[in-house]
Formats: sequence, C-alpha cells, structure tokens
Amino acid sequence: MAVAWTRASFRRLTAAIVAVALTAALGGCSPGPNPPAQPLPPDSGYRAVLEEFGRRMLGDGAPAVLIQLRVGGDEWSAAYGVRNLDGGSRAEATDPVHVGGITKSMVAVSVLKLVEEGRIQLDAPVSTYLPDFDKVMHPPGPVTVRQLLQHRSGMPSVDGPLYDPETVRKALTTKVSLVDLLAMAGRISWKAKLAQGFEYSNSNYIALALIVERLRRRPIGEVIRTDVIEPLGLNGTSMTAAGPPPSSMVHGYIALGPKQLDVTYPAAQIDNAAGGMVSSVADVNTFYRALLQDRLLKPDTITQMESPLYARYGLGVVRWNDLCTNDFYYGHPGDVPGYGTIAMTSSDGTRQLAMAVAYPPEPLQPGASRILQEMEAIAEDTLNATCQNGPSGPSGPVQAAGGRTG
Repeated sequence: MAVAWTRASFRRLTAAIVAVALTAALGGCSPGPNPPAQPLPPDSGYRAVLEEFGRRMLGDGAPAVLIQLRVGGDEWSAAYGVRNLDGGSRAEATDPVHVGGITKSMVAVSVLKLVEEGRIQLDAPVSTYLPDFDKVMHPPGPVTVRQLLQHRSGMPSVDGPLYDPETVRKALTTKVSLVDLLAMAGRISWKAKLAQGFEYSNSNYIALALIVERLRRRPIGEVIRTDVIEPLGLNGTSMTAAGPPPSSMVHGYIALGPKQLDVTYPAAQIDNAAGGMVSSVADVNTFYRALLQDRLLKPDTITQMESPLYARYGLGVVRWNDLCTNDFYYGHPGDVPGYGTIAMTSSDGTRQLAMAVAYPPEPLQPGASRILQEMEAIAEDTLNATCQNGPSGPSGPVQAAGGRTG
C-alpha cells in the first residue's frame, strides 16, 4: 500500500533515526558505494542517516547523491552513484551539479553590494532602476526592490520552457534571455491582493538580475563571478554557459514519455538568475560560511538578509530553526529539472550541510519535489543532532517555501 509522505512525517522519521544513531554511536557503519573523504570523528552517529539516504536514493534510480557535512573543524564528504547513466565514472563529492535556487542567494549578494555602494535603495520602486518594468509587467501597485528580494511582490512566476514537457527539448538548445523571461511573466495576469505576503516567484530574481546588469553593464554571471566566485576561490562554481558541461559534472535526467532525457546543461539556463548556477556541495558550503561570517557583505547588511518579516524568507536566504543554539540556520533549497539541492549553515558558519541529488528520472511535475522536501527535513534534523548533547527540544514542521525553488 502506498504511503502518503508529508514534511511532518519526514521530520518525525529522520529525527527518530538520528536519535537512534546517536545513541548507538554508529560511526563504523558500512560506507556507501563511493568511499567518503575526510570523515568526521567515529562517534558522529548522524552520519548513518545521510549514508542511508544516499543508498536509498540510488536504489530508487538516482544517478548520484553528493553530501558534505562540516561541524567545527571537522568535515565529512560522500558521493554515491555515477556521473551519468551511460557508463559514466563514479561520482565524486567535488563534482558540480545544478544548484537551482541557491543562485538566488548569490544574486542577492550582488544586489546588496550595490545597496552598500548607494546605487540601489531597497525601498525604492523597481521602475527607478528598470524604467520599462511597469510597462512590461503591469503591476497592480508600486513594487520595491526589497519586495523582489523577499518574494513579496506577488509577481507571477515564470519557470521558462525547461519546465514545460511541450518545450523542454527546445530548451536544451535555445537560450532564453532575462528580458524574454520577464516578458513571459508580463503576459500572465498580475492580480492585486489586499495584503501581499510571501509568494515564491522566479520572476523576482529575473528582475533583480536585470537591475544588476543595467547598473554594472555586465551579464549577471560575470557580476557574480566578481562578487562571489573569485573572492572565495570557488573553482567548481560557474553560471551555465554556452558549450558542453564541465567534464566532471553529474548528469541529470527527466522522463519524457517512454524515454529518459538528459537535461544536464540546457541552453535555457544560460545566465538564468533564478536557477542557472552550477556548483559543488563544498563550494556551496564555502559560500554560505563566508556570507554568514561577513566576508562578502557588511554585518549590518547580513542582519537585514537574515531578518524576514514574513514566512521564513529573508533577502535571498531561507531560515530554519537551529535547536542547538535557539538561533537559525540559513541557506536555500534548489529544485530544477533533474536536480535537487539543499544547503543549511548555522548563523556563525561553523555547522553546515549541503546535499545534492541527481533525481531518479521522472516526468516533470509542478511544485516542489517530494525528494527535495525530504532532503530539507533530513538536513535540518541532522544539523540539530550535531549539538554536543543533542537538540534542546522537538523540531516542528516548517512551512515549505512553496512552488519550485528554481
């Protein structure tokens, strides 16, 4: 009989498994198909949950699972599976994957650098920086830069041709510009609401990238390279570009009719500010650690990033409950065709988990992936199990961000 999984049930299951693992101190459990690098100390029982997840995903048909956990000065990395399903070599923990919505955190850094320079005001209308915005989008009222960053504009979301079974083949070879993506969103009715709350929309970050490009006079991928990638030495990170994918990239697949379709490096993701970044789990952890330790932006700016007024989404980052410190974890999920990623980092940057899965090939579906929701629950519960004496209390379910996370 099929079981209807919910986020709450994932959390209860993973919390129970973590508790058992910690009690039994299962540091010596059998390794996954690809040996982990730089293991944490042998009493790190929470490792068992991550290893079980990796093996189970392979059993469900996932090409690969990549994980990196950092606790203090210790690190554990693991890779399961292969780089591609056509007889490819074994996956390595350093291999790049599409990280989807994590791109938004990097775009937010570039926007907030312009804020620090005095070239953008967070509460100024978007039309101040994009003069054609109102004409293209027809908003029901004024929209600010801050509302774009927080997904509180109410702007219709455009996922683009890569998410449509009718156009996905064309999306593999045809680039869609940011201007065209915004125009696609502009053809969707933007309905006024009495009180506009959190509503996840990729279109918000398309508009933000256009602002950055207009002020910097460079493509958003180049700006992120200057603002984030080069200062941190993220050698496994780049925006999707024209040409073949990196040779070590883990391939992603979807099911299209009776066939599997390789969606590893689609042209539609070139310079896509909503989800076009390619990175490794190690680079993702390095990025969020640097961000939260004030190495990319000023402390006051980070405080604004971390302080959502609505839901749990700040300025380009999501937050989760850190039961070890009664503070929060920060990061972002990513969900694009073929791939799911989750990254969480404690507010001081000392405890981190990044996980990436090349999904089992399945038909495109609207909304957030069930696998990604499970990854989110596992990540939060695992980090909460890294306290010296365990978490201080039960972790209740957190409302999902909603929709695809780009």
